[in-house]
Amino acid sequence: MKTSQILNILLAGALVILSIKIVFDSKKSAENGVPEEGVIETIMTRTSIRDFQNKPIEEEKVETMLRAAMAAPTAVNKQPWRFIVIKDKKTLKAISENFNSMKMAEKAPLAIVVCGDLNATLEGEGTEYWVQDASAATENLLLAAHSLGLGAVWCGIYPIKQRVGQLKDMLAIPDSIVPLNVIPIGYPAENPEPKDKWNPSKIHYEKWTEN
Repeated sequence: MKTSQILNILLAGALVILSIKIVFDSKKSAENGVPEEGVIETIMTRTSIRDFQNKPIEEEKVETMLRAAMAAPTAVNKQPWRFIVIKDKKTLKAISENFNSMKMAEKAPLAIVVCGDLNATLEGEGTEYWVQDASAATENLLLAAHSLGLGAVWCGIYPIKQRVGQLKDMLAIPDSIVPLNVIPIGYPAENPEPKDKWNPSKIHYEKWTEN
């Protein structure tokens, strides 16, 4: 057998193996709820979900969401974010009953409270960077949830003092920790269309100019 024929056979075999691997990986991604189109598709199709199935979330997915949150950018690498994972149905029901904007929490299998640790922030005027850091972590968490086939919604707490104080009392949160938001999460029981928020009139180039 000629060398060229051997090479052609080897190449054909490699292509078959590669094709099988691509199909397998695609199926695996689909089973895990990961959009095959990639990161941009995940960003553009994410939307707030306020109704959930009566179905628990796998522990590995909870950890994946938290890992994604902690992969967010953070000022001077301070990483002031802190997280409270709530699965207790009584607590979720209490949140639902005490916050009008969080009625969906009662149906969620879990919620994650994203907080900022004031003892882990920059000093002086940079202290408030914890809000940006925790917000970046929240967005990562929301995108990770969507990519895993889950639904979630950002429910604001900070900076409304009454809401901050009420949630701190409910969850025994210490003085140095400030809850930024509550994120109810679960398998979606609804399928709302993502909003198209693209608006070129809100973009300025080089300098601020009136459009």
